[in-house]
Amino acid sequence: MTSLRQPYAELSGPALQHLRAIKKLLEDSPLGRNLVELVYLRVSQRNGCAFCLDMHARALRSGGESPVRLDTLAGWRLSPHFTAREKAALAWAESLTDIASSQADDAAYQPLLTHFSAQEICDLTMAIASMNALNRLAIAMRQ
Repeated sequence: MTSLRQPYAELSGPALQHLRAIKKLLEDSPLGRNLVELVYLRVSQRNGCAFCLDMHARALRSGGESPVRLDTLAGWRLSPHFTAREKAALAWAESLTDIASSQADDAAYQPLLTHFSAQEICDLTMAIASMNALNRLAIAMRQ
């Protein structure tokens, strides 16, 4: 089944608006729009959300992100194209996206302390959580 299962944007509009408001707020946070979008794209890759993959890749391209970084995002751990700060954020994003197996372990959390303030860590965590929620909605309802 590839058609929309339920028109959730209509049926649960107010709740969806709040999730989108969180997303927008975090894009304008001190983390920076490109880092947040990069995290959104990686979370969407892990979750297999085709709708979100398209949306966030487009947002990154329009924000000036280089094609080589988009092309190598799935292999970010071995890629020389990502900073230590970005790698810490991406590791945290993967850990939280795969929380059932990772339990948000210290190995993923500790590097954040070197590169982010306490507020930024909380904002980053909120961004990852909200993107996982949006991915799950889009995948479940076949958007």
